[in-house]
Amino acid sequence: MQFSSVFLAALAGVAQAVDVQVVSVGKSATNQTGLKFWPSSIKAEVGTMVQFQFWVGNHTVTQSNFDNPCIPINNINSSIEGIYSGYQPVEASADKSMIPTFSVTIKDEKPLWIFCSQGKHCQGGMSMVINENTSANASRSLANYQKLAESATGSNIVPGDSSSGDDNNSGDDNNSGDDNNSGDDNNSGNDGSSPTASTTIDSGSGSSTSAPTGTPASTETTITAGGSRMMVPTTALFALVAVFALL
Repeated sequence: MQFSSVFLAALAGVAQAVDVQVVSVGKSATNQTGLKFWPSSIKAEVGTMVQFQFWVGNHTVTQSNFDNPCIPINNINSSIEGIYSGYQPVEASADKSMIPTFSVTIKDEKPLWIFCSQGKHCQGGMSMVINENTSANASRSLANYQKLAESATGSNIVPGDSSSGDDNNSGDDNNSGDDNNSGDDNNSGNDGSSPTASTTIDSGSGSSTSAPTGTPASTETTITAGGSRMMVPTTALFALVAVFALL
């Protein structure tokens, strides 16, 4: 039996996969809770997908630059859209036995500074970094970012809105637990002046998706917390199935 070029291309595509790293928001794989991202520092190669899983409270994944922590990068430089998940109230999804997720595809290896814009969570240490580079600038570490954040003003600031204070668009200010600060000291990077990632919402509809509940280390899913990885088949697999159906 002869195979068409479409079939062969689809077959080759099956071998391709996306590397996924998971970050748990508000709750660790060992069920610790706090105003934290677990892990707080990861290395992600170009093409890697970083999936944020929201387990407790009402948090955001928001990008800033190093010099202006707790402020969306779009509010500093309007030419940069930046990363923003919107507020993710977990309780609403938990009623459906689901958790909200938000995914980001890494486009280059420049540092990404991430914080939660809910209330004063950022000032309380709820921040992380992707692809730090202390060898380029030792002063730009996560520890120093968090130190700068302690004196940052404003709260509940969303991209495009420089106002602060009230709980505009924030929903409940449900803290995820005790105000534990964290962060590896061996992180650094540039000021985030250029976009380094594109946000890809799992549903492709412009809104975050949900995943089955459990714990960040749940065996119900191959994606686990703590920066672990999974391999996600590309859409070529679906093309392969479609071709088989036509044979």
